[in-house]
Amino acid sequence: MSPPIRTLLVVTGLLCGVPVLARDKVDDPARFVTREITVTGAVEHDLRLGVDQLREFPPQQIGEVPLVCQTGANVGKLENFRGVRLRDILDRAVIRAPGHNDVKKMVIVASASDGYTVVFSWSEVFNSPVGDGVLVFFEKDGLPLADDEGRIALVSSRDIRTGPRHVRWLQDIEVRKVVD
Repeated sequence: MSPPIRTLLVVTGLLCGVPVLARDKVDDPARFVTREITVTGAVEHDLRLGVDQLREFPPQQIGEVPLVCQTGANVGKLENFRGVRLRDILDRAVIRAPGHNDVKKMVIVASASDGYTVVFSWSEVFNSPVGDGVLVFFEKDGLPLADDEGRIALVSSRDIRTGPRHVRWLQDIEVRKVVD
């Protein structure tokens, strides 16, 4: 690939919320494939979930989600994917919030094996329409996800710009209280 084309791809990736390192990692996406996720942090029950365990949650099927980067450019779409709501996973883990207003100080951090990280507030996931569309998914067109997504991925399908919170190779979900 010529240097100008590579530079264009890296800049486009940055503008779409894709980490620069991901440009180098595309050559061998298999090394980032995750087969399970962990849920940790301010939860009563740490979880370790593979695809089989995720299938036990109430399923969600999405027909099509355009992938729009943070500049507003449409860079593709996710089609016919199946997964579970992040909210359902967090309900099983039970967020630890001893004080009445503690949940308002919580964030959910979703991280990928390549270092890419996105953040949701508790209010987004549990108290807004956005939460209905935050999906941990594991299947596309009735088949397991390919190496370029990992076996488990995440997308916030109701965001206006969906690309920045599309996490391939999902590995960890951590609940954190950010303010005391």
